[in-house]
This record gives sequence, structure tokens and C-alpha cells, in this order.
Amino acid sequence: MPRIIALDQRGQLTTAHVRLVAQTLNRSERTVWRWLAEARATGQVEPAARTRFTITPQIRHLLVLWGGNASAVHRELLQQARADPQLPAVPSLATFHRALRRDLTPGDRAGIAHGEAARRAHDVFGERPAEERNAAWEGDHKCVPVQVWVEDELAQPWVTWFIDCATKVIMGVAVTPHAPSRDAVLAALRMALDRSEPFGPAGGLPALVRVDRGKEFLCSSVTSALGAFVVTVVDLPAYSPYLKGTIEALNDAVEEMLFVSMPRYIRQQKLTGGRIADPDEPALTFEGFVELLLNWVHWWNTEHRPKQLEGRTPMEAWRADPTPLHDIPAEQLAHFGLEDDGRTRTITTRGVRWRNRHYIAPWMVGQGGVQVAVRHLPHHDTTLEVFDLHGSYLGSAFLADAASEEQIREVRKARTAKARQLRADMKAAAKLRRERFKAVTSATPPQRLGALTEAEAEAELSEWAATGLRQPNPGYIPHQPVPDGWARPIPPGAAGPEPENPQETQ
Repeated sequence: MPRIIALDQRGQLTTAHVRLVAQTLNRSERTVWRWLAEARATGQVEPAARTRFTITPQIRHLLVLWGGNASAVHRELLQQARADPQLPAVPSLATFHRALRRDLTPGDRAGIAHGEAARRAHDVFGERPAEERNAAWEGDHKCVPVQVWVEDELAQPWVTWFIDCATKVIMGVAVTPHAPSRDAVLAALRMALDRSEPFGPAGGLPALVRVDRGKEFLCSSVTSALGAFVVTVVDLPAYSPYLKGTIEALNDAVEEMLFVSMPRYIRQQKLTGGRIADPDEPALTFEGFVELLLNWVHWWNTEHRPKQLEGRTPMEAWRADPTPLHDIPAEQLAHFGLEDDGRTRTITTRGVRWRNRHYIAPWMVGQGGVQVAVRHLPHHDTTLEVFDLHGSYLGSAFLADAASEEQIREVRKARTAKARQLRADMKAAAKLRRERFKAVTSATPPQRLGALTEAEAEAELSEWAATGLRQPNPGYIPHQPVPDGWARPIPPGAAGPEPENPQETQ
């Protein structure tokens, strides 16, 4: 229209021009002439804005309240309009649905109905540029949704592992029957750095390692061990799995390819009432589970062909990458991740004392009086690594007075029994604290269930008054008899003693 108006103002507009615009816009010539007439009269060349119903912030709040139910929100708007005639008119339900589709994106509608995870599924995420091997690793923990036998109890193990982002090679794995700590991270890292079997020839030093704020990955033991080799640990924001998509894809793949087929898979299909088909299904032992997992890791590295690698296995992609590797000397790798409290100790006739325990080794014979420093793996207190004060490695030492497996098992059973007893006591106390109310079918005040009768209440109050108000004090010391020579107070109204000399009163 601005071009037509300009031609019209210069007197150069012809019917041929109008016909050309009508054909281009698939409109009739009469429509274009009407647009021109309106522009001459009003001077407006843009189409007039139509008044339409829009989604306001208040409506968004109602949508969140009703879980994205547009019909429920529409009914509430109608009720508000009937209660207050000054409110704007509410459109039809069809118009309301059109406004939702026009003013809210699919991600907004999904988030209002199902939360942030559903909204994030409609976002657009970029991909990091292609990198060379060992340019970046990603590490994570994975709680295995499978129950296995761990010392006569069913437990869900955890997997800690690292993957190379460029070649998709699983660099190192550590499995624990409980929630992992820094020792699992150090064990997986040591396996990842080592280029020998079972994961070799992959290995070496990475440029950086990405983690997502896990305290086990960010503890001083891990960061200092990697920092000694100038490896940066990148702390990603929490709840941002898309920033480490390689390890997250591995977590999903191992569940879909391996865990789902294992016995005692906790996410298996359910029957009516939430029951599983075979509740007495035998579970794997912890050793059997670890063996199956390591076999799957070997298959992933050597036989699986991810789509991103264009028909190659991860190990083939690793070998085809010409990027130079930076290896760690064997003597340094053997002591990777050891902790040191900084104290100096002396070898005595009973060995080395650490945490009120004595550790001995054959090489200590004849070394009495030598000052040494000890280092250890986190949570591993059965052996120590001993160094001299100049940092030279002397050898390992083992716990001199270690309990037998049977004794350790009995102690663990006793601890478990105590924990179960405390748990049962706490659950019983919670039941006493809980108040239950009668179910109602109309808007009436709540009525408590299990109410006391008047006689029961009076009996309980009287018992409390008799025993609760005056409690015996074990520290109470009774008064001793008053000596005979002490003056005693005269009660009010009582006559005092007769004076020995009556003249004293005159």
C-alpha cells in the first residue's frame, strides 16, 4: 500500500497497477480499490488491528491452578463474569481455545500442564562443535533400577563412569552397592587414565572433565588429583542435563539396552493393582551384576556403532583419531587420588600408627625410628601407602589386627537391628502424632476420628495431675532438725513465753 499511495499522490497510478497488485495478493481489483479509498480517507496504510481476546497473566495463573484444563478455566471465568457484571465478556470455549493456541507456545502449554521438564522438551538445544579425543570427558553417577543381593540384602547399586565426548568411548567404570562417594570417582578416574586393559588403548589425560555439581566430583580429593595434572573440572549448573548430553545419553542407553532385561528391574510392566508378574523372581548377586555390566561396556566400546560415529565403533573412532595423547607415568598413576593428612609418623616396633590403629608390612623390618608420611584411598582403611619425608615411595602397609569376616558380619547385623528398631519406634511415634478426620460429602467442618469420651478424658487428666505435676527430684536434700539453741518464730496469735524477771517488763 505505501507504494500504491506514492504512485497515487504523483498521479501515476493506473488500473494496470491495481490489477497487478490484486493478482499478486490473490485479491480482487475491487478489494484493492477499497484499500486505496480507505488510505486516502484516513492516511493509514497498515490494516486496522482487530480487537480479539488475549490470554492475560491472570488467565495463565488460572491455567496453572487447573493443570492446563482450558474448560475448567473457561467455566471459572464465566462464574466471575456473572458475579461481577463490570468484568469484560467471556468469549466462547472455541474462541478461548484459539486464543490459547495463538498466545501460548507449545512449550508454554506443556509446562503449564506438566511442569518444567515437559516445557523443556519443546526447547531448542545447540550442539557443541566436533572435537578430538580427550578434548572433554563427562562424568556422572547412575542409580541402577535393579535390585541385587548385597550381603543377604536387596540393594540398588550405583555406577560411576566417564565417557569421551568425541569418540563415545567409556573410559572408566566403578560400581558400588550403595550411594557412591569420592573413592568411587577416584577409582573410575584411575581406570580412565590408565591405557592398559580392560579399557585400553583408550586413556590418557583429558583437557577437561564436565560434571553437574555432584559433591563427590567436586571434593578436594578429586579436584586436587586432577589439578596436579592440569586437568580442569567444569562445574555445570544444576538441573541442566542438556549441558552434558553425552553421559546422559549413555545413562539412558544402558537402561534400555541392559538393565531392562535384568531380573528385579524395578520399572518393569505392572499388572492390575500395581503388582508385578513374578514377585519372587530371583535377583542377581552383586558380583554377577558387575560382570554383566563390564561385559556390556566392552560390547559398547568394541561392537556398538552409534549413529554419530558414521558406522564405526567407539574404539575404532578412537584409533582413527590422530590427536596426540598425554600419558601418565605408571609410578604416578599407582598413587593417583591418595589422601594425606600432612602429619609425620614414626615407625615403631608395632608398625605405623594411624587413626589409633597399627599397620605393618614386611619391608618395615629394621626400619624402627624412621619418620614417614602415610597416604590412603578415601574410605579404604585396610591398607596404607607409606612414603619417606622426601616423597619417595617405601611400600604398602596392612592393618595389623583386622577382624574376621564373621565378626564384621555380626557387627553389621547388630547395627542393622538397632537401625530397624529406631525406625520402627519413629514410625510408631508418627502414628501417634497423626490426626485423622472423618470423610465428608459436603462443606462441613472437619470431625476428628477416635475422639475421647468425657470419662476417658477426666481419667487421663486426673492421672496426669497426680503424677505429672510433682515429679521426685533425685537431687533434693531434706532439712536437718533445728538445733535446740536456735530461736524459733512465734506463730501469730500465740502468747509469748513468760519473762523470768517480771520487773523487766515495767
